[in-house]
Amino acid sequence: MIDKISYSPMNVLSSVQPKDNSGEGAADLSKKFGDFLNNAITNLNVQQQQVDQLNTSFIKGELSDVHQLTIASEKASLGLELTVQVRNKVLEAYQEMMRMQL
Repeated sequence: MIDKISYSPMNVLSSVQPKDNSGEGAADLSKKFGDFLNNAITNLNVQQQQVDQLNTSFIKGELSDVHQLTIASEKASLGLELTVQVRNKVLEAYQEMMRMQL
């Protein structure tokens, strides 16, 4: 069975809102963002493992519904594309910050 994993921008933003302007709030925000990224990568890995499992079942002839395999494969592919694009944007933002003059 394929689990439904979704990340909406509102869920992400509400989970990483700072509580105050002190140094502890920034550290907390950083920790939450790191946890979010770790969870996203873990979920992406789980999706890929599900696709691998469905592929194996299909090759053995145990999977009667090919649509399940196609849908899981596309979800994993889109998740990977999203991850790569987010990584690219984060790197661009970091590089832009490093180019800023103080």
